[in-house]
Amino acid sequence: MKKQILFLVLSLISITESFTQIVFEKGYYIDESDQKVECLIKNIDWKHNPKEIEYMLPQDNIVQLVNIENIKEFGIVGVSRYVKANVKIDRSSNAIINMSSNKNPDFHEEILFLNVLVEGNASLYVYEEANLTRFFYSIDGSEIEQLVHKPYLVNNKIARNNYFKQQIINNLVCEEIDMKDIEYLTYGKSDLKKIFIKYNTCINSVYTTYESKQKKNYFNLTIKPGLNYNALAIKNSMENSMDTDFGDNWGIRFGFEAEYIFPFNKNKWGVIIKPAFQYFSSETSKESNTISGGIIISKVLYGSLEIPVGVRYNIFLNDKSKIMLTGSYIFCTSNYSEIKFTRNDGSLLKSLDINPRRNVSFGLGYKYKDRYSLEFYYQTNRELLGDYLFWNSEYKTFSILIGYTLF
Repeated sequence: MKKQILFLVLSLISITESFTQIVFEKGYYIDESDQKVECLIKNIDWKHNPKEIEYMLPQDNIVQLVNIENIKEFGIVGVSRYVKANVKIDRSSNAIINMSSNKNPDFHEEILFLNVLVEGNASLYVYEEANLTRFFYSIDGSEIEQLVHKPYLVNNKIARNNYFKQQIINNLVCEEIDMKDIEYLTYGKSDLKKIFIKYNTCINSVYTTYESKQKKNYFNLTIKPGLNYNALAIKNSMENSMDTDFGDNWGIRFGFEAEYIFPFNKNKWGVIIKPAFQYFSSETSKESNTISGGIIISKVLYGSLEIPVGVRYNIFLNDKSKIMLTGSYIFCTSNYSEIKFTRNDGSLLKSLDINPRRNVSFGLGYKYKDRYSLEFYYQTNRELLGDYLFWNSEYKTFSILIGYTLF
């Protein structure tokens, strides 16, 4: 069964990838000679500011690569705009172990692609990478400068240089912006965009805001019932007369899934938690000349609460459908589950308590209209008898799940 399932999963992934289209959207770039090139740009909804982009010219459909050294700016129509700028940036660490005791920013001159958030008389930009977020601004086409916000240590306590508030007071002078607006301002996209938009509106400046066309609901809750195809075999390294293959059978599975989708990279990545209850029951018998009655009857009753926690990658086929690839680490708990061995007359020969260990699973699924889904999951072996020195088990599960997303 393992080889057949693995072959099926790999085949479906191969077919999926062959039909999946890379999304190129209408855009442009401006080269170093100020020539604007209309093209299609691969929109991966960058979480970190890019240093290069992939594009296609409409007439040849050949994917090409261009980096920051050769262009001044690029944009995706109606979605985003990036401009190259020679700026002074403070890269002081926010991590307490590397935090500076110097209040003042430590500026270094760099050439960066800045993401335009608000474009107008007062323009706002952001630069993001790994654990770094810095905002920049420009007034009426002036030189682009960083808005200063720096945590630093004073007597082993964290203090903050919030000079960005003073920069806004000095530069965004408008009767509709008062000190209360500045006092509670945070160094984040939402607050800074609001204040720059408010200023541009106040002085009657035409302005443009850029925002990726993202899924707004980043949390999904889905009902996930299904079927489990279970197989169990146990062995005793000291007494093989009790080795038992319980065979395989189909069982019902009840559960739900909570999913958080990361708000970047075109909603491709997410994390999931998928609690579910599953049940396995089987009985078998075999002849044995080592016990009275000559027959050993083996019976397993195993019910468990599984809590898979994992990562999901979405492959979008079109606006309505996507393929889901999921890998999970499974936590498991079980009460009143056991394996019993009895003689032919019903007397108890031996009883083993089941205490399941953790394992992993791999899933392949299809979702339609962000509402209906079908998934296939394969779990690696789960040890059920880990509390016993001479016993070991092979418990494997293949699941077919249907889903309905509530929200």
